[in-house]
Amino acid sequence: MGEKVNIKIKDKEYVVRGSDNRDQIMKAAAYVDSKIKEISDSGKGLTDDKIAVLTALDIAGDYFQLSEEKKDLLTEIERRSQRLMQRLDTVL
Repeated sequence: MGEKVNIKIKDKEYVVRGSDNRDQIMKAAAYVDSKIKEISDSGKGLTDDKIAVLTALDIAGDYFQLSEEKKDLLTEIERRSQRLMQRLDTVL
């Protein structure tokens, strides 16, 4: 495992250790913290458990959307690459 990293989420400090480098862990923690604040601010009276679940669902939604966009981009790259290879074949 990697080095210990101090992070702060929802005004609480945690010491975590992960396989990612320190900067990546800090970015992830900042992202989670911002999502938690966003969810907390949008629904007054939510319990911490509900905030955590809604935040996890929101982040999972972001992940699946980006995953789908990546898949679409890779498909487009493949399509364009095939067209370019066909053009090269006709020229050569």
